[in-house]
Amino acid sequence: MNAPHPQWIIPDWPAPAQVQALVTTRAGGTSTGPYAGMNLGRRTADDPAAVEANHAQLNLLLPATPRWLAQIHGSTVVDADTLTGRPNEIPQADASVARLSGTVCAILVADCLPVLFTDRAGSCIAAAHAGWRGLAGGVLANTIAGMPAQPADLLAWIGPGIGPTAFEVGDDVLKAFCAEAPERKSAFKPLRAGKWLCDLPALARDALRRAGVTRIYGGDFCTYMDTERFYSHRRNPVTGRMAALIWRK
Repeated sequence: MNAPHPQWIIPDWPAPAQVQALVTTRAGGTSTGPYAGMNLGRRTADDPAAVEANHAQLNLLLPATPRWLAQIHGSTVVDADTLTGRPNEIPQADASVARLSGTVCAILVADCLPVLFTDRAGSCIAAAHAGWRGLAGGVLANTIAGMPAQPADLLAWIGPGIGPTAFEVGDDVLKAFCAEAPERKSAFKPLRAGKWLCDLPALARDALRRAGVTRIYGGDFCTYMDTERFYSHRRNPVTGRMAALIWRK
């Protein structure tokens, strides 16, 4: 396998050596215009040939075709080991779990948080797509419940997503998180009437802790503010998608 692009992100977390992970950025790739760079979003309006060329470049780094998901901002978790990776057999889900070596769990992001998981023994992995709807719907708790390891043995890494100084939301988002847990209001800062700045990484950390995970890393990259490095759907509604991937050697 080739080496990843030097501007791509390798998670900084104490995962076992057999667990490999990376997050692509805009760097590299063949897409142009608003998708310029390494756009991996097949459901965007980018030139399909460019997107496929980007996928081919990525696949050179991986032990197998990624098990992509048709993400719907939900909380469904699937077993990646049972997926084929063929484009006509992609399930609607927002997280996947794997035990077998060589299975690549993968999600696409452009403001929503990617959250990657493994256990201290490196015996299992998972990847979750965690925007506010998925977080409020329990996607992280469902992912943890689907892993063959105790929550106390898990490690979680929060990848690039929209940061707390950029994510403006309405009262509906505040209510979705605080109706049953008023203490979560600490993740919201009032902006103006009916509008709040939402700290999505803080809400992800809260969800992880509530599910029993205490080894939590990352959450420091803002896709909205870093215009050169990341795609951001909130910043540019017509834009590409990055990938977060994890596998066991």
